[in-house]
Amino acid sequence: MVRRARSELRRCATMTAASRSCDAPRMRPLVVLLLSCVASAALSADATPLGVVHPDPDVPDPRFKPHQLPFELPADGVARAEFRSERFYAVLLASPPACSVTEAQRLEIQAQFPGRKVFTTRFECDGEDEELVTYSNVKAGVGFIAVFAGRTLAEAKGFLATVLASGKYPGANLRRMQVVLVTP
Repeated sequence: MVRRARSELRRCATMTAASRSCDAPRMRPLVVLLLSCVASAALSADATPLGVVHPDPDVPDPRFKPHQLPFELPADGVARAEFRSERFYAVLLASPPACSVTEAQRLEIQAQFPGRKVFTTRFECDGEDEELVTYSNVKAGVGFIAVFAGRTLAEAKGFLATVLASGKYPGANLRRMQVVLVTP
């Protein structure tokens, strides 16, 4: 089909204006098809698969810090400015000032949610070892404490209801996020 579109475009380019066999309405679908094929090829060439999130706190990943939500990283050796996880849902329990959540606080909250990773952001905190992990769909310069809520909206809503029913986190809310690993 693409070859036919190319040959038709070449044929029309060489015809004189007086020729009626190369009319615009007939060419429109072929041009659209050709442009979609080119766009699709360009997008798929740059598409990087998303890393699967590992939300089990009992299975740490040595490549990530304890307060980070780990995910699969590419093993293809290709340099990237950033690499993203799959999209997932998290329950944001609190939004304290940036860089204020301690590991002791995170662990205290983690004890309340066995089997679900509690994570925080330390991105761009002064005095820290190089922090290369941030999260999408959160306000820059604001800290957070969150718990992995699930991969589907239904699972996440059910977990949010449980969190709210506990009465410990009345302002808890749901957020769709990605983990973002940036390179220096």
